[in-house]
Amino acid sequence: MGNITLKHVNKTFGSTTVIPGIDLVIEDGEFVVFVGPSGCGKSTLLRIIAGLEDASAGTIEIDGRDVTSAPPARRGLAMVFQSYALYPHMTVRNNIAFPLKMAKLDQSVIDKKVTEAARVLNLTNYLDRRPGQLSGGQRQRVAIGRAIVREPSAFLFDEPLSNLDAALRGTMRLEISELHQQLKTTMVYVTHDQVEAMTMADKIVVLNAGNIEQVGSPLDLYHRPDNLFVAGFIGSPRMNFVTGAKAAAYHAHTIGIRPEHLKLSRDAGTWTGTVSVAEHLGADTFLHIHVDGIGQMTARVGGDLPVNHGDTVFLTPEEGRIHKFDEKGQAIR
Repeated sequence: MGNITLKHVNKTFGSTTVIPGIDLVIEDGEFVVFVGPSGCGKSTLLRIIAGLEDASAGTIEIDGRDVTSAPPARRGLAMVFQSYALYPHMTVRNNIAFPLKMAKLDQSVIDKKVTEAARVLNLTNYLDRRPGQLSGGQRQRVAIGRAIVREPSAFLFDEPLSNLDAALRGTMRLEISELHQQLKTTMVYVTHDQVEAMTMADKIVVLNAGNIEQVGSPLDLYHRPDNLFVAGFIGSPRMNFVTGAKAAAYHAHTIGIRPEHLKLSRDAGTWTGTVSVAEHLGADTFLHIHVDGIGQMTARVGGDLPVNHGDTVFLTPEEGRIHKFDEKGQAIR
């Protein structure tokens, strides 16, 4: 079991409140991602769940048991850090086995658990190497293996891929997602990268200044953002926003259109603009366009479209794809 419930959880440092008060339920077996900009409180919240930070107020329950005052070792959780936190003088085998040896398990049990974790993580051929002989991705898998052997109620990941290059991050995203499908164990994952959140999560928790802005599946947040913050944070490239008279025409204070929901034409359209930058990426082209009366907008179009700097183009938002927001930044449904 790995059900985690937060009730009115608050965190202050002196006179500074970093988490004003959060209520959240993480169901058993879910892959939940905390996402938001730097300083939004996501890592602090994870550390509070882990017991590495004390909650200033509120209650934390794991499988119905109040663990608010319990030390980390009694919460039944395993945490994987950004820094790997491996022992450089130990082999992979001994790094993975370390928490089991500390728990004084029988050596035959330790060997069995280490062997199985290594098999799951494709580390069998590296068990006798030391961390310095491994790649960044392999070291991260060792850190995950050390967590797996503990058979926790939930895994907590604190930006585990941020030290890896872009290609390796993509590979590790797939490996962690596949691991979740194999283990069926609750995973709570912190990242500032909304692409990681969208591709890995069952449920995303969007945080801003210590507050939860919205909770939902990746596609819920993409299609139905509750406010301007979520609309601008989820999706890459980010949503275009229009205010003033052109938004008032849609009976809203602000309208939002995702780059992929703008139709581009050489002949006619709702808005006229001039291409300032064309980013040709192969399958896609991102056009940064100065639109008359609006300013800069981004359009996502097919990769083979022959559009370049200085070209005049026309943009038309797709019907039913316009997001409307009131003067407080809340979505108009």
